[in-house]
Order: sequence, then C-alpha cells, then structure tokens
Amino acid sequence: MRKGVIAVTVLLVVGGLSAVLYSRSNSRSDKGYKLVEVTRGPVVEKALAVGAIRPKREIAVKSKISGIVKHSFHEVGDRVAAGEPLFEILPDPTPLELTEAKRELDMSKNAYDQAKKRHERSETLSKQGILSNQDSEQADKDVEEARIKLNLSTERLALLQKGRTQGASSHVESIIRAPISGTVLELLVNEGDPVVPLTSYQAGTALTNLADMSTLVFKGTVDEIDVGKLHEGMPARIKVGAIPDSAVEGRVYKIAPKSKTAEGATLFDVEIELLPTNGVTLRAGYSANADIVVREKKDVLLLPERLVTFTDGKASVEVPGAGETEPVKKEIKVGLSDGINVEVLEGLKQKDSVVERPPKKIE
Repeated sequence: MRKGVIAVTVLLVVGGLSAVLYSRSNSRSDKGYKLVEVTRGPVVEKALAVGAIRPKREIAVKSKISGIVKHSFHEVGDRVAAGEPLFEILPDPTPLELTEAKRELDMSKNAYDQAKKRHERSETLSKQGILSNQDSEQADKDVEEARIKLNLSTERLALLQKGRTQGASSHVESIIRAPISGTVLELLVNEGDPVVPLTSYQAGTALTNLADMSTLVFKGTVDEIDVGKLHEGMPARIKVGAIPDSAVEGRVYKIAPKSKTAEGATLFDVEIELLPTNGVTLRAGYSANADIVVREKKDVLLLPERLVTFTDGKASVEVPGAGETEPVKKEIKVGLSDGINVEVLEGLKQKDSVVERPPKKIE
C-alpha cells in the first residue's frame, strides 16, 4: 500500500515539474520569440579571395622563325629539362622572301667589296701622308659596317633556306628547345600548323606552355572593400573545389597595387604561397577559395550577429524582462565579427539569454 502511495506521489511531482517547464516554455513561444545563450569560442575576421591553383612560374614557348610545325617531341604532362627539344619547325618562306633575301645578299657583297677597295686605297694614301687620320678612320668604319651587313644577309638567307644559322653572337635554328625545366601543361599547336615568329613588332605563335610544378601558388582576387585590411605575410586557408575534405595553409606574398574591373566589381589580384600540403596532391587549374585571416581572437564571448541591432553607431539586443513582462532593450558593446558571430565586449555575460524574434513574413 505504502509503495503505491509513493509511486503516485513521484508521478505527481514529476508531472507538476513538467507542467511548470512546459508552461514556461510555452509562455516564451506564445509570445513569439525564443532565447539564445551567450557562449564562448573563437572568432576570426576573414577576407575572401576567389581564384585557382597556378604554377608560380609558367612560360609560353614561341619560335623565332616562321614556318610549319614539322614535329612535336613531347605530350602534355611530360617533364622536360632545360635545353630539350620541344618542336621542329620547317621553314616555309614565300618565293618573294627568298628573292628579297638573295638580292639583299648580292647588294651586301657588292657594298662590302667596294668598302674593302676604298679601305685598301686609304691605307696606301695614309702611309704616303696624303690622307688625314680622320678620313682613314672613316674608311675603317665603312668596311666594318659593310662586313656586318654582309654577315646578316648571309644568315638571313641561310635561315630561310635551311631553318638554322650560327651568327657571331647568337644561334637560331628550327629546333625549338625548352627554356626552363618543367612540365608540359598544354600543346597549343599540332603538326602541320603554321607558325608566326616572335619579333619586336609581333607577339608570335605560342607553341606550348611550360611550368615548374614543384612550386604552386594560389592566384585570385579580393574585393576592394577587403584589400585595405591585407598585408603581406598574413596567414590563409585555401579550400580547393576538387578536394573538399582537405584544406591547404598558405601566406599572402603579393598584393596588386592596381585594381581591375570584372562584371562591374572592383577587384585586386593577390597571390598566396602554399605551405607543405601533407600528402594533398594539387594540380594547376584547380578552382579554389582562400580565407585570409585578417584578425583572430580565441575564447571570447560570442553572440549571433543577427540578434544585434545597430542604431546610430550603437549596438543593442533584447533580453527577457522580469517575470512575465515583455523583453527589454539592452545596450552592449561589440568587437570582432566573422559575419556570423560577433564578439561581446560589454553588457552581457556567458550563458546570459538574448531574445531572438522570428523573421517577419512578407505578405
């Protein structure tokens, strides 16, 4: 009998407590809001950079002679050493170019022969004391200039006919060699494609892109709103789209001094060097986002920023009123924000409750 009474009493007590808690909970819910506690944790102010993983050093290889691609020695992905052959270019001069080169060579030969005869005559007159030193020196210069022009004409014709020539100070041939050691990223021409040479007045045909894949960096852009907060050496965390479960640490090492405009936005280029990746395999061209750490604090009071109202430069929140009264407005002082949570400097303590109103419905 006594056990039955005790059981009934316990049930009544538990039921009473549940009813009280339910009543209190409903009283908040009925009034159209819920409570959120002030917590502790880290807060990080970040600047977002959008870009991709790129080689730090990438070179477009071009030809110094015109012609047609005769042979390609490598495929995409091949590693090459500096000086290795990449392409063979078959010279393809027009009949007019050959005719002009031959005529130029004949004229240069005649000019050199005439200059040489004048030089020999000037030497004879100089020994006899008839010719001044100034005239003798001029004859020396004339014959030297004529000799240089003859050599250039000879080399030009050889280049057009054979695809290679060896000058006194330079070597040009139809075999295009790797200027650096690296990886073939892409082949931009096929065998049989025409090639325009690189000169002082034209860009020339890009044959392939080579890159040193041992040093990859993040290259991207940040908005003008954030660039003023950045400086070289800031830490960054790079999230690669193709590897969502991994992140790469890095440091900002270059910030563009001049902006550029893209789709109506003003942006600044930034480059971030990547720290050792601990087994994460990166490839050139991976899209990525970088969170650049502007400021960071640990173990501070935090509150969802959506609960804070800013009026005339002052921050405030709503807190529960005493008893059953309506919530009251309380002024607080806030600090660092990460766009989601904000640091509370004054006005609230850990585990204090703040009112969260439901979003207003748009009718």
